[in-house]
Amino acid sequence: MQVEGIFNNTIELLGKSIDLRAKNQNLIASNIANAETPNFVPKALVFEEELQGAMKNGNSERPSSSPNPRHIPLRGAGFALQSVAGKVVEAPAKTPGIDGNAVELENEMGRMAENQVMFNASVQMLSKKFEGLRTAIKGGL
Repeated sequence: MQVEGIFNNTIELLGKSIDLRAKNQNLIASNIANAETPNFVPKALVFEEELQGAMKNGNSERPSSSPNPRHIPLRGAGFALQSVAGKVVEAPAKTPGIDGNAVELENEMGRMAENQVMFNASVQMLSKKFEGLRTAIKGGL
């Protein structure tokens, strides 16, 4: 019998997405806070492609960091999702200010709003998944 995780890939994916969106929110807030700092270059967290790759390649073998080679390998995207951390890249404005600051406040506010919407959507979907599990446990009552 194959050992499976208690949660399906969707729940693990939503959880990881929420974690990464929270990190992204902090990074965007840092960019906004440094909008007046000379020579500051804003940064962005890129993780969507890495998440997609983890889901596609999630059915691979056990991770290399397994404590013991005799442990039973768990299948599924859980291991691949755990390794997704995103990549922080510089995202300077096309026209930096006179002081060298490359933060465009309107652009950062737009990114923050988009990230917040995606975060809220992930939280709502995860909540619905757990609500479905709770209903199943209670026997549909």
